Amino acid sequence: MCGRYATTRSAADLSALFESFDDSGGALVPDYNVAPTDPVPIVRMSQRLSGRALSAARWGLVPPWSKDAKGAARMINARAETVAGSKAYAPSFARRRCLVPADGWYEWLRLPDGRKQAYFMTPAHGGVLALAGLWAPWGDMLTFSVVTTAAIGDLALVHDRMPLLLPWQRWAGWLAGGGEPDELLAAPSDEFLAELEIRPVGPAVGDVRNDGPELVARVPGGLRPGAPPEEPIELTLF
Repeated sequence: MCGRYATTRSAADLSALFESFDDSGGALVPDYNVAPTDPVPIVRMSQRLSGRALSAARWGLVPPWSKDAKGAARMINARAETVAGSKAYAPSFARRRCLVPADGWYEWLRLPDGRKQAYFMTPAHGGVLALAGLWAPWGDMLTFSVVTTAAIGDLALVHDRMPLLLPWQRWAGWLAGGGEPDELLAAPSDEFLAELEIRPVGPAVGDVRNDGPELVARVPGGLRPGAPPEEPIELTLF
């Protein structure tokens, strides 16, 4: 998974969708070009609120034992294959899991002619995705990572990794803590993935200073299954 996604729903809409208390303190704003260390919404279990809480958290997990937050931008993604045994991620995987609301995420491909093409993976019906996430407190802020897994289906044409997507039937189990890692980290069904659109979008999303709905607007072109462009691009932000 690359280092950008979009989350544009209001706190009120997300609180209703995820049946959670709005504990964001007015800190959430629509963002069509989320980059590492940005503050964005997560849904987590809160002992203080005795239920689900919609919170503002910074993208890039900082373990509670870390002396500083300098490495946060390198900890935006946690690999499903190693997360349960990782020193940095295992404590959060065991008891601090969260849902990361997203309209969709971006990836880039290098075309045969050398140009870069951005794609936005998003529900074709316009709904909200729940990405599997892990959170941790650090000082007076919350931080989180997105769990990624091997890309499957047509998504593998764009990148070899994808966020672990959770259909609504798996939300409660993911948030509960405990559970069998193999079940928690299972890839979504083919039927769920078939509802995703791989949408070609313009180059403006490549600049983190750009924001707005025009970033997710479709442009001409697109992938043809079985005929992928030459190579994915790892977009380096820092």
